[in-house]
Amino acid sequence: MAETDETRQAWSRRQLLIAGGGAAAAAVAGGGAGWALRRPAETAQPAAEPAAAPPRYRSRPDLNALPQVTVTTAAAGAASGYVFLTPASGKGLWGPLIVDDAGEPVWFRKVPDPATVAIDFKAQRYRGKPVLTWWEGTIGGTGGQGVGQGEFVIADQAYREITRVRAAGTEQADQHDFVITGDDTALFWVYDPVPRDLSALGGPADGVLHDGLIQEIDIATGRVVWQWRASDHVDLDESYAPLPQGESAKLPYDYFHANSVGVDADGDILVSARHTWACYKIARRSGEIRWRLGGKRSDFPLDERSTFSWQHDVRRRRDGAYSLFDNGAGVTKERDYSRGLVLRLDEAARTATFVREFVQEQRVSAPTQGSFRELSDGGSFAGWGQSPHFTEYAPDGTVRFGGHLPLDNQSYRAYRMDWEGLPTDQPALGVRVENGAVIVSASWNGATKVARWRARAGGQPGRDTLAAVAETARTGFETTLTVPGTPEYVVAEALDAAGNVLGTSSAVPVRI
Repeated sequence: MAETDETRQAWSRRQLLIAGGGAAAAAVAGGGAGWALRRPAETAQPAAEPAAAPPRYRSRPDLNALPQVTVTTAAAGAASGYVFLTPASGKGLWGPLIVDDAGEPVWFRKVPDPATVAIDFKAQRYRGKPVLTWWEGTIGGTGGQGVGQGEFVIADQAYREITRVRAAGTEQADQHDFVITGDDTALFWVYDPVPRDLSALGGPADGVLHDGLIQEIDIATGRVVWQWRASDHVDLDESYAPLPQGESAKLPYDYFHANSVGVDADGDILVSARHTWACYKIARRSGEIRWRLGGKRSDFPLDERSTFSWQHDVRRRRDGAYSLFDNGAGVTKERDYSRGLVLRLDEAARTATFVREFVQEQRVSAPTQGSFRELSDGGSFAGWGQSPHFTEYAPDGTVRFGGHLPLDNQSYRAYRMDWEGLPTDQPALGVRVENGAVIVSASWNGATKVARWRARAGGQPGRDTLAAVAETARTGFETTLTVPGTPEYVVAEALDAAGNVLGTSSAVPVRI
């Protein structure tokens, strides 16, 4: 069946990943970099079926398809906390994922089917308490550039959903960013398709523009507190993105492609627009642009080291400098490698000074996605977007921690963050009999205080009738204990560092 404009618009990020983003982008918009993974050629012969591997997690077989994270660098002095990812590929499980410094899962939640993905998973604070936030929805767009339609999830330390934040009106929230402010409001983007005469740019007079709309929503009530529209302040000729061509000419023109929003130290708003190669500081009260950094109308002259393109994730650092993730590649390739970039601005004198760049050890190029953030000790953490790597840097720029998802994978952003998880469900238990002994596999998805595991066994399922028969240190997401003999029932107890019982699994019968 031939593709129509409607079917092209409906491509989700998952479909782009599975089908190969670059090819999909070319079909939709005549070129451009997409959320790219390659699909094997349809004529290729299937490989021989490999021998069945043992289950990865016997206590949680539902997580056996979870992508494995490989740690490649683990030097002394790495920052505290965990790595937050949203793995995405044409196979495996999709959802927010926390891993530890060994690459072992700490918590994972599968997002709902069908065609729903998770994006921008991080820890924030809401009503004075730690929470997890992420976006769920579907992603399509023109030119392979992801445009999201979905909503944001806020969950507490027990991983219970507190609320979902939705865009006001008929629009759906875009995936690129979600910031909870100190006033318990949420800042995020909406990609709003609006009619626009594009003939001055060589497009149709009855064209459609994908406008960038910031909404600030009171989380408790859903009320719009503040709103800002890109096309009221940024002209279309500032864009570097090509118009959709040919049969796709009437698809929305994504001239701005907003991909980050945040609050500057003075309360004004910082945003990044990938397709204008520019970052903007916006007056919170009036909505006027205080300055442009980068792009065709930069208020700050930039030398070769400071020039960036197709960027993401502009943020203010504690020392007053600004950082961003310079993709250096997108619809075009302007730099051989992507980088974290730090610049110091003199807003009065309108000068920008190059401070430092942070490069991945293999000098990877990420045509889409990516993040770069300051850590609490002055170090920095980069997620390499379309390239599945993440890297932590010391304040002097040396690499002190790093790793990657499987090479057919990607994560829109990657963060290093502190988190304490206190799940209210029970630990999970898997039991098997081998060589006259019972092998107990124990895990507790999301529990961050477990230091040891204890197995109890006996002839009756009640805790008072089950004797402690084995104990060992936690060894990762799943820990294995060996129980001698063949008791009728076993349970597993999760212990903290002081030996206190944090949680107990259900009693599981031993089947011989």
